[in-house]
Amino acid sequence: MHILSTPIEYLKGVGPIRSELLKKELNIFTYEDLLFHFPFRYIDKSNVHLISQINDSFPHVQFKGRIKKIEEKGNKRSKRLIAYFQDSSGVIELIWFKSIRWIKQNIDLNKEYIVFGKPSFFSGKPNLVHPDLDAMDGVKEDFMGLHGVYSTTEKLINKGLNSRAISKLVKNLLPLLENNIEENLSDEVLTKFKIPKKKNALINIHISKDLKILERAQKRLKFEELFFLQLHLLKSKQLRKTKTIGYSLTDIGENFNDFYNNHLKFPLTNAQKKVIKEIRADVKNNQQMNRLLQGDVGSGKTIVALLSMLIAIDNGYQACIMAPTEILAQQHFKTISQELKSLNINIDILTGSKKSKARKILLEELKNGDINLLIGTHALLEDTVEFSNLGFVVIDEQHRFGVAQRAKLWKKNKYPPHILVMTATPIPRTLSMTLYGDLDVSVIDELPPGRKEIKTLWKSDSSRLNIIRFMHEQIKEGRQVYIVFPLIDESAKLDYKNLIEGFDSIVREFPLPDFQVSVVHGQMKSADKEYEMQRFVEGKTDILVATTVIEVGVNVPNASVMVIESAERFGLSQLHQLRGRVGRGANQSYCVLMSGHKVSADGKTRLQTMVDTNDGFKLAEVDLKLRGPGDMMGTKQSGLLNFKIADLIKDNKILIYAREQAQILLEDDFDLSKSENINIARFYRPYARERMGWSRIS
Repeated sequence: MHILSTPIEYLKGVGPIRSELLKKELNIFTYEDLLFHFPFRYIDKSNVHLISQINDSFPHVQFKGRIKKIEEKGNKRSKRLIAYFQDSSGVIELIWFKSIRWIKQNIDLNKEYIVFGKPSFFSGKPNLVHPDLDAMDGVKEDFMGLHGVYSTTEKLINKGLNSRAISKLVKNLLPLLENNIEENLSDEVLTKFKIPKKKNALINIHISKDLKILERAQKRLKFEELFFLQLHLLKSKQLRKTKTIGYSLTDIGENFNDFYNNHLKFPLTNAQKKVIKEIRADVKNNQQMNRLLQGDVGSGKTIVALLSMLIAIDNGYQACIMAPTEILAQQHFKTISQELKSLNINIDILTGSKKSKARKILLEELKNGDINLLIGTHALLEDTVEFSNLGFVVIDEQHRFGVAQRAKLWKKNKYPPHILVMTATPIPRTLSMTLYGDLDVSVIDELPPGRKEIKTLWKSDSSRLNIIRFMHEQIKEGRQVYIVFPLIDESAKLDYKNLIEGFDSIVREFPLPDFQVSVVHGQMKSADKEYEMQRFVEGKTDILVATTVIEVGVNVPNASVMVIESAERFGLSQLHQLRGRVGRGANQSYCVLMSGHKVSADGKTRLQTMVDTNDGFKLAEVDLKLRGPGDMMGTKQSGLLNFKIADLIKDNKILIYAREQAQILLEDDFDLSKSENINIARFYRPYARERMGWSRIS
């Protein structure tokens, strides 16, 4: 057994009780796990200050001196221990509220101490609460300098495993591993990027003499983490293109030509044409296509998907679209049925609410090949759903489907169908290279002609009367209005109350019979929801008061105003999606963000960014910085973005270098068989085995 695989209980200072806690609390099972439990920040103990020097701008301070007096004050909950610490320039109070008896017993008034802590000020006088206190006669040579701060938990701290104790365990571990850390990068890469060997980097990330050495160690470990991920994604992509057999869609036939030449409502933009050419080039070969289509709200992704599916149908194959919600599936069904009504194509829809008799007929027709194009929700993944010859799959808002779910659809055929995954949530380049680095990426980066930019306003409650007046003007001109309330939880009473109160106040401002107001929320029956939504689509109601059920899927060109209540409670991506419900016709459209007077700093950034730009990609960059990649894409728990040290936001340059280097390596030595790449190959093989299967199912 390799020493890195040694169970953590065998390390000096751990034992059976602490090892169980380390496993449960921090997932540290082996020496290797502890070695890769890196500090999340560092404190600099290289400077010793004088007490008289400090002010409230100091984040941390360190003094050398003696304790002149100790005393306990207060009782029960307010009890505290105060030590009066003196150096050559003055006196400062050290205060402890916990472990008072133990600390008091261990303080020696005759000893010289070094004390470290975060200063706070009370009545203008500085003090240190719960500082680190070390006797000078016990301080080792490496004490002064950078010290890593390790994440821990309350349960571990109760067993004596605070950050300093974990640091001690790491120091016990490092000498045991001195000759047992294998290099996993080639000499060429180490020289090219001027980065240290792995052994040195792992030692210096835990124990560093100075900031420059630490930064080089961090750079090395970040590069390695991102390099192997990109190597795997690029290798998987290349293998898929050469090894995964797919259907060859060579013909551009009658349906495609008829629809393209005679039934397109608007000419395609250059961006749409470019994407169709990319898809066409992919599906002509007998390798499976796996392509991500990014396009902002209203950029015309659905028409691109429809034309692509017509290619499959013209070549004798079935196609399907999978949408995350029934509303969106129904919208696709209506839109596509309308678009293709003059063509001889059999289209159907399968959702959870399909009645059993109709479902039985549909499943039979699907299996016989009588249905050319099927639109549906998760219901498409059920085992009873069998296609005759599924050749093309479109997955809409793909981040809402799990990998295992997509795999089920992928396996419904002898050969995998061509896959087009679409998202209206623009993804920043660094995130796209990581989450979708094994896919081919297409981008629609221009809006159809005639679309006017939506004007976005941020208003507080004090402007409400002006906004109501503005809504009256818009309705008088024949326009329609959305008013959206936040809904964090379908069963949240507060949210429901806000929506109903909001609806009542709108009805008072826009009374019958002059105005018609609809309401839609998650607690309504599907049929009632559909009825109210349909009234709005047909122009029978002037205002639709709703929760975020209208975030995707509703297309009403006549709606020109979107009012978002409590806009500070929404994320940027959701705000952008909601704004995309207007601006679909030729008239000038408006998005009004209503907020309270107290808005957090992040909330202000989100709302101001919405006012400043309509560009989904710029919004995505801001969203990435505010929320981080895991929250933004809903992948926090998926393991996809669980980096040990790399950060997609801060380390985007390293990511780009890592991908470029991985590309160069694969072009020169795809099988990693050259002797100079032996280190990379030895590490990559087990790394790839852990991740097998993911890339083939987008």
